[in-house]
Amino acid sequence: MLFIGDDWAEDHHDVELVDGQGRILARRRLPEGLGGITRLHALVAEHAPEEWADLDPAEAAAQVLVGIETDRGPWVGALVAAGYTVYGLNPKSVARYRERHSTSGAKSDTADAHLLAEIVRLDRAHHRPVAGDSATGEAVKVTARAHQSMIWDRTRHVLRLRAALRDFFPAALSAFEDLDEPDTLVLLAQAPDPDSASRLSRAKVVRALTAANRRDVTARSEKIRQILTTPELRQPDPIQDAYAAIVSSEVALITVLNTQIERLGQVVAEHFGRHRDADIYTSLPGLGVILGARILGEFGDDPHRYADAKGRKAYAGTAPITRASGTRRVVLARYARNRRLGDALQQWAFCSMRGSAGARAYYQALRRRGVGHQAALRQLANRWVGILHGCLRYRTFYDENTAWQQHLNTAA
Repeated sequence: MLFIGDDWAEDHHDVELVDGQGRILARRRLPEGLGGITRLHALVAEHAPEEWADLDPAEAAAQVLVGIETDRGPWVGALVAAGYTVYGLNPKSVARYRERHSTSGAKSDTADAHLLAEIVRLDRAHHRPVAGDSATGEAVKVTARAHQSMIWDRTRHVLRLRAALRDFFPAALSAFEDLDEPDTLVLLAQAPDPDSASRLSRAKVVRALTAANRRDVTARSEKIRQILTTPELRQPDPIQDAYAAIVSSEVALITVLNTQIERLGQVVAEHFGRHRDADIYTSLPGLGVILGARILGEFGDDPHRYADAKGRKAYAGTAPITRASGTRRVVLARYARNRRLGDALQQWAFCSMRGSAGARAYYQALRRRGVGHQAALRQLANRWVGILHGCLRYRTFYDENTAWQQHLNTAA
């Protein structure tokens, strides 16, 4: 076997090639891109053992193991496509290995490349190779992550808008329920400060509410105008003008984000709809297209990635961790996890109680035992991950009648 340590940067890679006995065969700094990956393949061919000449090319490539601190990008994709076994190592784990071999705190790109090569040579059994997800699964992951990031960005801008309004125009917070709704954005764009808001005509308010398909437009418009025309404390004019400019900017950004979130959501749905597992995911209560796409993308679709349901639960972060020492034993929530997947599973657990009597009964049984709301949702999500694993493993759709009997007995 040949082992490669790849310490990557944005524009280059420091690589080290070692054999099974740990002898350093080559060290190079290669540029990012096609030229660099071509030189890496040539380096492997130059130092390949003579007996590899009788092997099939795929078998020979599988004898090359690569350690690198990332699991995505064109470079990693090229390594996987070449047939190499690639280990995407967690930078925190690599840092612990570095401390184990050097207590001085010294660090260099060359030394890191050597360290990565040694990890895959000596300790690869404790790390996972990069998952062999399909192109469709990767497309679902990329688009679902971008969609979720846009929603998080919109939330940040809504909170900034709310903070600005609270400081100089609190009546707007009373008049408008949701600051990211189309009618609210239209009215705030027309009247970003108390003075202009007090002069809004009834016709403009009605038009905005009608365009947003609001119900009971007449009553809503009267309530909004009454709140906006009620006298209130004001900031001095220069300060008010400054805040009004901030409100206008945030409204424009949120409006654009709303449009792009909707468009990207359609792209997510298109990619998810083409995936072979889409029907299995959407058969589970509480999982729609967007939420199902997020969970599928984060779990991946490599059928050999998770040996059992326990491994999938640990990756999801829903399985608890136990700290035991002597007579002391503590069970804690697993907070070091994939944040995106954890967020999606939390939403799934909450939404599933509407469509699944078993999930609702399981949650209620936990609450009767004194388990808090968040902890109960986490345990419910843990159960759902196990059920999902079974559905994917046996290629079956969700069955409410058989999914929850054992789990309800456990909760009680």
